[in-house]
Amino acid sequence: MFYIIVFIFGCIWGSFSNVCINRIPFNKNVISGRSYCPQCQKLIKWYDNIPLLSFILLKARCRDCSTKISPKYFLVEFISGLNFVLAFYFFGFSLTTLLFFILSICYLVIFFIDLKHFIIPNELTYPLMAIGFLKSFDPNLDVDLFPNFIDSLIGGCFGYTIIWLIIFVYKKLRNKEGMGLGDAKLLSAIGFWFGWVSIPFIIFFSSAIALVVAVPDLIKNKKNLSSQIPFGPYIIIGNLIFLFLFDYINLFLN
Repeated sequence: MFYIIVFIFGCIWGSFSNVCINRIPFNKNVISGRSYCPQCQKLIKWYDNIPLLSFILLKARCRDCSTKISPKYFLVEFISGLNFVLAFYFFGFSLTTLLFFILSICYLVIFFIDLKHFIIPNELTYPLMAIGFLKSFDPNLDVDLFPNFIDSLIGGCFGYTIIWLIIFVYKKLRNKEGMGLGDAKLLSAIGFWFGWVSIPFIIFFSSAIALVVAVPDLIKNKKNLSSQIPFGPYIIIGNLIFLFLFDYINLFLN
């Protein structure tokens, strides 16, 4: 019963994440203003805005104009609920759980915004940097998972510098932009959270996933390799793989 409550709580935050995904790219306020259908512009009634349930009951269509509702809304809410349950399952009532709540929400929003709009908002990366660094001063957190403030600071600088160098070299060689600074800020935030040691692993994992997923898609759609690719989602996936394999990586490093 407890985990059901946690799941529902996570789904509610997932619903808020959907608001952020839809509004942040257009600099709209995410706190005030009711949700509305992007097609007919009519306000969504409260009973049509219940996480997961409304999507199912409405059969994925707007009540007013019958426009099909993207499955993204259901997916974001479900993943958010699942993330909250997993955080509680592994860490219980703790600051670590709260930190992973925050991280999972930000990752969801960044993932879907970058996937569609090719941007990673500063409104998300800057707070992640700050939280990642500030938490490093708490001696009660898991010292294996979370770095001390020195490793955190080095990780933040290292993560940003690596992507900045890639951008710089690519521009010198190709005379045009490659990756964006949003990717650099995201990897910097990850460095602040998990230390400089995490950066090489995350770059490797994210690059490998991008090669497996993005390159075949470019070839299939007859695009060249300089076509725009949202790399933020791959960085996030790389970070998740790093966390999933953390015990093995930590064993290898020690």
